[in-house]
Amino acid sequence: MPELYWDPLDEELDDHPHEVWRQLRDTRPVYRNDRYDFWALSRFEDVEAAHRDPATFSSAHGTVLDIMGPDLSKTGLIIFMDPPEHTILRALVSRAFTPRRMTEMRNGVREMCAELLDPFVGSGGFDYVQDFAAQLPSRVIARLVGVPDEDREEQRRNIDEIFHIEPGVGMVNDVSLMARIRLHDYLTGLVERRLTGPQDDMISVLAQAEITDEHDVERRLTVAEIVDFSLLLFSAGTETVMRLLGNAAVLLAEFPDQRAVLQAEPDVIPNAVEELLRYEAPSPVQGRWTTCDVTLHDVTIPAESKVLLLTGSAGRDERVFPDPDRFDVRRPMKHHVSFGYGTHFCVGAALARLEGTVALEETLARFPEWEIAPERVVRQHTSTVRGYSEVGILV
Repeated sequence: MPELYWDPLDEELDDHPHEVWRQLRDTRPVYRNDRYDFWALSRFEDVEAAHRDPATFSSAHGTVLDIMGPDLSKTGLIIFMDPPEHTILRALVSRAFTPRRMTEMRNGVREMCAELLDPFVGSGGFDYVQDFAAQLPSRVIARLVGVPDEDREEQRRNIDEIFHIEPGVGMVNDVSLMARIRLHDYLTGLVERRLTGPQDDMISVLAQAEITDEHDVERRLTVAEIVDFSLLLFSAGTETVMRLLGNAAVLLAEFPDQRAVLQAEPDVIPNAVEELLRYEAPSPVQGRWTTCDVTLHDVTIPAESKVLLLTGSAGRDERVFPDPDRFDVRRPMKHHVSFGYGTHFCVGAALARLEGTVALEETLARFPEWEIAPERVVRQHTSTVRGYSEVGILV
C-alpha cells in the first residue's frame, strides 16, 4: 500500500483532495510532511480549536505555506498579526462591514448582478467565472475600498496574477511578485490622493481614523498601513467570492435536484451558501506557527513548527457533519470553519454571504437550468485557495 501523502502544491491532489483528506482524518489526524516541513490538522474539532487559540497557533509567521518562516507581523498585514495588535486594527477595519452597511449594499449588488447577467439571457452559454463570478466581487469590493471603476479591471487582473502558482515553486515567483508590486504601487497612489481628497469609501475612513495602540498612544494609520489593509481586503474580497460562485455553478449543475429546490424555494438560498462553503471551502488551507509544543492524538508537534489547518477537510468531517459527502442545501448547520473561527474569523464574511446569496438569486431567476461544458472548465491551483478560473456553462 502506498504511503499516505498530501501537500497543497500538488496539482493532482488539489483536483481531488477529499479522499486523501478523509484518510488523514481517519488515520493521520496529525500529519507530518517532511518534504515541505509542515504538520497538518484535518479534523473539524482540531482545526476549530487551533483557530480559537492564537496564543499557541500564531499567524505572525505567515498563513500561506509558500512564505511561512520569518516573523511577518511587522509587515503591516493584519492577517499576519496576533493580539493585541490584531485586535486593535481589526476593530478599525470592521467599520467597513457593519450590518447597516451590508443592508445598504444589497440593492447595489443586485443591480450589478443584473448588469452582468442580463446580456447572456438567450445567449446559449457563457463563462460563469470570467463573465460573472470574477466580475461581481471585484466590482463590489472595489466600490467598498474606493478603487474607481476605470481602474478596477486592471487591478483585478493583478490580483489574479498574485495567486499565480509556479510548478515546483509555489506562489513565491516572479509573476506573483510583480503583480503584487503593481497593485501595491497603485494603492499607494490612491491612498495619497484620499488623504487630501476623502470620499465615501473605506480608504478615506482609514485615512481619517485614529487608533489607540498597544502602548495607549493615539495615532493615525500610516500610508503603508492603509495600503496593506486595502491590498488585503481588495485581493481577498475578490478572490474568495469568485471561488465560491464558481463552485456553485459546478455543484448546482452536478446536483440538479438541489438546484431545483433553490429554484422553487429561494428562501433556502442563504442556507445553500453555507452548504457550499462547507462542501467546497474556497480557502481550504490556512497556515499557523506553534509557539510551544502541542500534543494531539498522542503526537507532539514541536514549538516553532509550521501547521496547516485544513478547513476544506474539516467541512467533510463525518464526526460533525452526517453523510458529509452529500450536498444538501437544506442541511441543518450549527457552523462550519470555512471563514476561519475566533480571532481571525473572516472580517468580510457578511459581505461574502450577501454576494453569494444575491448572486444565486439573480442567476436562478434568469437561468433555472444549465449544464457544464467540460472542455471549458479550468481549475486554478494555489496553495491556499481552491476553485476555478473558468467554468463554461450552457443555458
